[in-house]
Amino acid sequence: MADKAKQPAPLPFHYQFVAGAIAGVSEICTMYPLDVVKTRFQLQVGKGGADGYSSISDCFRKIIKNEGFGRLYRGIIPPIMVEAPKRATKFAANEQYKALYMDLFGMDKVTQPLSVLTGVSAGVTEAFLVVSFELVKIRLQDKNSAGKYNGTMDCIKKIYQHEGPMAFFNGLESTIWRHALWNGGYFGCIHYVRGMLPKAETKQGELGTNFIAGTIGGTFGTMLNTPMDVVKTRIQNQSAGVAKKYNWAIPSIATIYREEGFAALYKGFTPKVLRLGPGGGILLVVFDQVSQMIRKHLM
Repeated sequence: MADKAKQPAPLPFHYQFVAGAIAGVSEICTMYPLDVVKTRFQLQVGKGGADGYSSISDCFRKIIKNEGFGRLYRGIIPPIMVEAPKRATKFAANEQYKALYMDLFGMDKVTQPLSVLTGVSAGVTEAFLVVSFELVKIRLQDKNSAGKYNGTMDCIKKIYQHEGPMAFFNGLESTIWRHALWNGGYFGCIHYVRGMLPKAETKQGELGTNFIAGTIGGTFGTMLNTPMDVVKTRIQNQSAGVAKKYNWAIPSIATIYREEGFAALYKGFTPKVLRLGPGGGILLVVFDQVSQMIRKHLM
């Protein structure tokens, strides 16, 4: 199995930062419109009335027709700003936790449970970094905020003025749940799938293995964390001055289930999995390729 082979030493953090940044920005620029569609579905209560969205294509059509094509990229600045440290944290923290736990538990090779544990730990670490950027992105993506914010900096300024600095950490608990579940599923699946697939003999075969493993990992992680993502979106879109319906993650899941049914916990799942399934493959392939180039030319 592929994981039994000697693993290359982790790159120094500054090189992991570069590889993670390139991988993350490549993925987000390719797949971002699906993230906008996902958020619209997650914020839609019930069928959404006459202006509601009935399918992915209907959502794309209505956004372009009523708001313009550029609206599909509204809110992209915050995720791009955080993408470099976010993806560097995802991969670097996973590698560092792997080394820490292997030493702590006296292990000489990576196992399936260890892959899940390191992924969960990396996800918790990542959540603290991204929560504020996620909040700004959600506010900008909401169709009801179209005339409220004039852009990223205006959104940040108004949140600070009207809600205070701690508002940028609204939804931290649900963000931790979301990232812990996704990263645990993602890295755990990558380890498992790589072990099940035949060992690649060529560079093309290695690319294919990584894309398959990353895509399956991204899909499985999305299946695990979508209810927490729906809750996080609802929590972060609540402005000051109104009674907060959603607060903590588990009670909020119960509220959505009671009022809208189980299916509501998976609102936006299709555009989300269409983004993060292949997106997980893109992430792993680009990160691995950039890492190999760094090892070859810079180390």
